[in-house]
Amino acid sequence: MESSARREEPLLTPRQIFERLDRYVIGQQEAKRAVAIAAHNHLKRIQARRLRRGTLIKKSNILLIGPTGSGKTHIARNLAEILSVPFTTVDATEYTEAGYYGKDVEVMISDLLFKANHSVEDTQRGIIFVDEVDKIARRSQGARNGAGSRDIGGEGVQQGLLKMLEGREVFVPMNLTQAWNKSDFVQIDTRDILFICAGTFSDLHEYGEGGSRPLGFGSEEDGRRVTKRISVKQLVDFGMLAEFLGRLPVMVQLQALGEEDLLRVLTEPPDSIIREFRELLAYDEIELDFAPEALREVVHFSVEKGLGARGLRSILEHVMADVMFEAPERGRGSFRIDGEFVRVRLNGLNASQLGA
Repeated sequence: MESSARREEPLLTPRQIFERLDRYVIGQQEAKRAVAIAAHNHLKRIQARRLRRGTLIKKSNILLIGPTGSGKTHIARNLAEILSVPFTTVDATEYTEAGYYGKDVEVMISDLLFKANHSVEDTQRGIIFVDEVDKIARRSQGARNGAGSRDIGGEGVQQGLLKMLEGREVFVPMNLTQAWNKSDFVQIDTRDILFICAGTFSDLHEYGEGGSRPLGFGSEEDGRRVTKRISVKQLVDFGMLAEFLGRLPVMVQLQALGEEDLLRVLTEPPDSIIREFRELLAYDEIELDFAPEALREVVHFSVEKGLGARGLRSILEHVMADVMFEAPERGRGSFRIDGEFVRVRLNGLNASQLGA
C-alpha cells in the first residue's frame, strides 16, 4: 500500500522546486531554474519506471560550473532535502583508476548507502554530489599543447564514473572501512541515482582558443566581469572526456556572488548564519545585533579574498570568537557588533588562516 501511495503522489513541478530552492539559495536564478527542470524530469523518469512503462527519458545528470562559494554544493544539498532523498557529497580527487591504491569509484555509492541507513531502495533514488571534477581532467594542468602527462587521478576516474552516470548495476562495499572485504558487497542499480558533478574550471582560459583570450571565471575585460558561456568543446580541450560530458546533459553555469547577494546570504535564508549566531547567544540570554556596516565589512572581506558565500561562516566564526567564548559568563543583556568591531578583527587576517 505504501509504494502504491508513493506512486500516486503528484510530482513537484519545476516552479515548486524552484520556489523551495529560492528560499535557501540566494541568487543564481538561471541555475536554480535549470536544476528545477532537470529534477522534475528525473522524477518523471523514476515514476515511469516504477509504473513499468517504457520511457525515452534519459537521466538528467547535472554539471555545475562556477567559482568557489557560488552555491554549487548548497544547491545540490537543498535539492536533496526538497526531493526527500539520501544525499552524499564526495571529492573526485579521492578516487583512482581501478587497480591502483586508493578509493574505487564504487565507494561513493557505498557512502550513499551509508547515508540511506543501508536501505537499497532509498539509495537507488538518492543524489550524489561529485565535487572537483575539473581536477580529474585527462592531462596534467600546464601542458597547453595538449601533450600533458596522464595520471591515475584523471582519465581513469572519468572512465570509472561512466558506467554509474549512465546507470548500471554495480557491487558496492557494505562497510566503508572494509572496502576490500569481498564478502560484504551489495548490488546497487544506479539508473535512478541522480549525479550532480561540479567544478570551478578556474584555469579554463589557458586552454581556450587563442590562449590569451579571457575565459572562465575571474576574468575581467575593461573592468567588467566577463560572463562568456563555456562550451562543451572547451571542456573537452581542457581534458574532460566527451563520453563523460555526454552523460551530464544538463550543464549549468554559476556566476560569482556580489556583495549584495552575500548580504542576502547572511540574513535572508531561514537557516542563515546570522540567525544561527543569534539563537546560540539567546541560550545565554544575550540579544545579539549586527549593524549594517558590520555585515558589509564581512561581505567585502569575502569578495576581496575571493571566498564567496562559503567563506562567510569562517569569517564570522573568527570575528565572533571572543564574544562566543565570553558569552556564557556575561549574563543576560544585549551585544551589538558594529563595523569597527569587525574591521579590527579582520585587519591583517590572511584568507588562508580561515581554512575556507
